[in-house]
Amino acid sequence: MTRILHRQIHADLPTAVRGEGVRIFDSEGKAYIDASGGAAVSCLGHSHPDVVAALKSQADKLAYAHTSFFTNEPAEALAEKLVKAAPDGISHVYFVSGGSEANEAALKMARQYFVEKGEDQRRNIIARRQSYHGNTLGALATGGNEWRRAQFQPLLIDTHHIDPCYAYRYQQPGESLEAYGQRAAQQLEDKILELGAHTVMAFVAEPVVGATAGAVPAVPGYFKRVREICDRYGVLLILDEVMCGMGRTGTLFACEQEGIAPDLISIAKGLGGGYQPIGAVLLSQQIFSAFESGSGLFQHGHTYMGHPVACAASLAVQEVIERDDLLSNVREMGGYLRERLESRFGNHPHVGDIRGRGLFLGVELVTDRASKEPFDPALKVHARVKTEAMARGLMVYPAGGTIDGKRGDHVLLAPPFIIDRQIADTIVERLGEAVDAATA
Repeated sequence: MTRILHRQIHADLPTAVRGEGVRIFDSEGKAYIDASGGAAVSCLGHSHPDVVAALKSQADKLAYAHTSFFTNEPAEALAEKLVKAAPDGISHVYFVSGGSEANEAALKMARQYFVEKGEDQRRNIIARRQSYHGNTLGALATGGNEWRRAQFQPLLIDTHHIDPCYAYRYQQPGESLEAYGQRAAQQLEDKILELGAHTVMAFVAEPVVGATAGAVPAVPGYFKRVREICDRYGVLLILDEVMCGMGRTGTLFACEQEGIAPDLISIAKGLGGGYQPIGAVLLSQQIFSAFESGSGLFQHGHTYMGHPVACAASLAVQEVIERDDLLSNVREMGGYLRERLESRFGNHPHVGDIRGRGLFLGVELVTDRASKEPFDPALKVHARVKTEAMARGLMVYPAGGTIDGKRGDHVLLAPPFIIDRQIADTIVERLGEAVDAATA
């Protein structure tokens, strides 16, 4: 009998006892290839000796010092490293304990920025349907996944949503990707004008949509147009890179591939690779200067922000990624894994789309390729895929409600940056068997 309130009360979960490289081992000795990095977290795999050594070293020196009394060396070094690598204009870092906290802090930063500027009327947040920005109330309100929001709706602040940039479902016949991207971005301007530009404080988006839609990248030109619209109306652009950032798509920041710089970036997951809970918000000099010349503070805080051991672990993770040139491997193995997926599933009767960037790939499941009709949600095909994959020693990250929070199934792949061709082949082989079994 367990005393844990697990995610699913009646689930019969194996007990993880050891991790090594790309594998996790349970108490029965069974090995599982971690092809999803948990939830796109374990970018270096498990038990990396350099990160473990950094953890131990920092714990021996200083485990905790509250940030109202002290700064600490690992936090300062990690912030310096992140800012140097960040898009133009980013100047400072605010550390938290995870992705939901990061997005919550980013929303508060956006609000306080306008208060400091004397634009108190700016309060409206625009995001996209089928987005996910976290489970705290502000982040949940911002996210556009109806299933997650439904029962908590009375507790949520009012937010506004436009369609996602999701070519597989929204591009019209005969429409080019570029034309579709401009049409999708125009919804943002339309919504800003509908609400009144002087009332809108931020647009929040994932450069590559993760958990709720399955690695959906924006089409060419979409985010450049979004940046132009935000600049035209003085709206802050918040990019949620909690899942898709920190190298997952082949560049350290996913927005690098869009050729834009946001005002705020939220990161987590791959920042610390799962070795300690950590997240962060990166903010522009413009926002920092408003705080500095105004109230002189950011009216927010958490007990464990800037945690020395978490920052030391994250610094080690980022140093290993840089030293071992793992972003090159993300790009190379991402291309290879996608080729293998297309070879295995390209003509599969129940695979409608294969998408993503780098080692962040999604497979959307359908009843019929031609019509793109999804499975009946009652069948829970995504859950079947997970069960079949686990039985074969493979961890993947399936989800339902891909299209609108209710209909649609997909499988997300986000393996560690250290995978090789042999592991990629095994991932595709086992996933193929799992999908076949789940859709039979």
